[in-house]
Amino acid sequence: MSHRSTAATLVFLATFIDILAYSIAVPVLPDLSVRLGASPTVIGFLFASFGVTLLAASIPMGAASDRIGRKTPMVIGLLALGGSTLLFAFADRLVWLFAARMVQGAADAITWVVGLALLADLYGPQERGRVTGVVMSGTAIAFMLGPSIGGFLYEVGGIRLPFLVLATLACAVLGGFLWLPAPPSRTNRSQIPVLSAIRAPAIVLCIAAVIAAAGTIAMLELVLVLHLETLGINPGRVGTLFGVAALVTAMLNPLFGRLADRSGAWRLMMLGLALSAVMLPFLGRSFSFASAVFYYAIEAAAVALVITPSLSFIAEASSHDGSESFGLAYGLYNVGWGVGLLAGPAAGGFLFERVGFARLSWYWSPALLLITLGLVRARNSGRWAG
Repeated sequence: MSHRSTAATLVFLATFIDILAYSIAVPVLPDLSVRLGASPTVIGFLFASFGVTLLAASIPMGAASDRIGRKTPMVIGLLALGGSTLLFAFADRLVWLFAARMVQGAADAITWVVGLALLADLYGPQERGRVTGVVMSGTAIAFMLGPSIGGFLYEVGGIRLPFLVLATLACAVLGGFLWLPAPPSRTNRSQIPVLSAIRAPAIVLCIAAVIAAAGTIAMLELVLVLHLETLGINPGRVGTLFGVAALVTAMLNPLFGRLADRSGAWRLMMLGLALSAVMLPFLGRSFSFASAVFYYAIEAAAVALVITPSLSFIAEASSHDGSESFGLAYGLYNVGWGVGLLAGPAAGGFLFERVGFARLSWYWSPALLLITLGLVRARNSGRWAG
């Protein structure tokens, strides 16, 4: 196996374990929090604390990896991931649960930002889509398997076993990165200020598209569950719905990555946003479990058509001026993703409470179409063509 194939495999495993750790917490943390005396409000803050450190760490760690290289930050990220899972396993007070969740958020930021930057270092513009498509496929599988694995290990070995297994896996991948020779330094990589990167037109457009896609899928993860409850669909079948969508995206992500390499990432991103907007009213009119599964699977695939190519596009946008500050670019990307994850459920919950799911989808759909058209026009204009 070549050096870059080995590095890509380690990045795949690191991101897979990171998402596995995140999703395993879903069936475990609420019960553990209640045992330690947490109220529902406190549990909500516990889950939200993940996003605080994710947003705080993404840009600094990405920029640092541009200066010092990718290997050391990846080692730090995996140490943080392993440490956070051990904190979860042995936490006997709420303060330790909050510490574990916040360290986990920082580990997620480092693992993803620096891992994707490493792939951008090793693979050229005509190959990045293929590689990132495989990584995103692993993410979908991890989301699908995590709650089931966490619940099974919880029943077999108690509250600590899921986290101890994850800590062991994180340490194994950490060993792989320690063994991996550091890639040669990129002498042509210049450091650019964060404000300069934010003002880069292509980066701004990419982040705007990511916020729109992330906000849409995060909104649906909340309000679709509430809508299905009104149809009398039990939580087990709701889990099946999300599992089917994860399986569909796991199969399609590698294809979307290859299409991005061949046809251009930007076109696919805009197609995905438009398809997402068109499908929303159909999903809003879902009247049964089967119809909801069908429409949501298409909606999830449309969002994947935005996200997977965008991982290639942001690297291309970063290298447009020759700087190749991939760490900073993916740090900004991660912040955009986090903003979408925070804003989507907030806006969706507000609208759902007041107008219901069907009307919400009719409001959200044209707004998303307008955003798509605005991005297309901005990209085609002279000022934003870079």
